[in-house]
Amino acid sequence: MTANRDALIALAREICTRAHAPYSGIHVGAAIRAASGAVYGGTNVENSAYPIGNCAEASAIAAGVAAEGASFRIAETAVWAVDRDGLAIAISPCGGCRQRLREFVVDGQVLVHFSWQGEELRTATVDELLPFAFELPGTRKP
Repeated sequence: MTANRDALIALAREICTRAHAPYSGIHVGAAIRAASGAVYGGTNVENSAYPIGNCAEASAIAAGVAAEGASFRIAETAVWAVDRDGLAIAISPCGGCRQRLREFVVDGQVLVHFSWQGEELRTATVDELLPFAFELPGTRKP
């Protein structure tokens, strides 16, 4: 698991440098390992007409869905963020992205790794990030 985690973090760190964040200056990258084994990355894209932009996690999920269709499921995720000076900052998925992740995870115990203070890393399950997640009746995935 450590090799997979390290590869996801490395991708998230690399892809966050490509963010379009002229307003907040916060560059976020997300890397998702799908249940299929494929890895998808995404970055935040800000727009002057808030909140029209995309979060990095949403961008990575969209890449996975575009590649795999309805069968896309998340097995593990990493998120990394840096400030305008390129220094790692504490970040975890926002509430909307927690819900997005929850809808595509294999199960609620899927791990999400994210940058914390400096170069420190935090890890939580999707269920820890979003307890009592919202689900429409009849939409529970196996």
